[in-house]
Amino acid sequence: MKFDSSSLLLYAVTDRTWLNGRSLCEVVRDAIIGGATFIQLREKNLGYDEFKAQAIEIKKLCRDFNVPFVINDNVMLAKEIDADGVHVGQDDMRASDVRNIIGHDKILGVSVRTPEEAVIAESNGADYLGAGAVFHTGSKNDAVDITHEALREICRAVKIPVVAIGGINADNIHELSGSGIKGVAVISAIFAAENIRAAAIALKGRALNICV
Repeated sequence: MKFDSSSLLLYAVTDRTWLNGRSLCEVVRDAIIGGATFIQLREKNLGYDEFKAQAIEIKKLCRDFNVPFVINDNVMLAKEIDADGVHVGQDDMRASDVRNIIGHDKILGVSVRTPEEAVIAESNGADYLGAGAVFHTGSKNDAVDITHEALREICRAVKIPVVAIGGINADNIHELSGSGIKGVAVISAIFAAENIRAAAIALKGRALNICV
């Protein structure tokens, strides 16, 4: 799938914590129907075979809806199942090495916390950046909050699009207005909601008002 920065508007990152008896495919479908424009499969506690089976299922769903699908961290799995791309952190494989593995036609996202990291990621082949955490979040134990001024500096430092991540919800998203971001990445704001479709609809509407 050809990368389009507009697809980053409402970037949904999966988490099995809130499935409540439903399948991951069901909740992702609801998120997409509600307005999620990009899906990242993030699974830290699954064995390889189960992770692969889940990835194949979610990839098919995303293809059906023409929504980009990337895998968090697992570069070789992303290549094996022909995902649209991969997202890596600062402690994972270097972006330049990831690019060499997945090729130039796949989407590469990189997590950053500083303008310096952003510039390096861009020079190493990243298509977009995930910057955060912009609010305190319990989704990642090692998340380090960044100020909104730092977020603006990251956006100014690079030409590629930046997505804000970390603790974003319908009540605080407006605080990111004017930062220069192209989208917001959310986890619990969608997947912990009682009505996932409604949550995605509301978040997308708010994202349209604050993203450039």
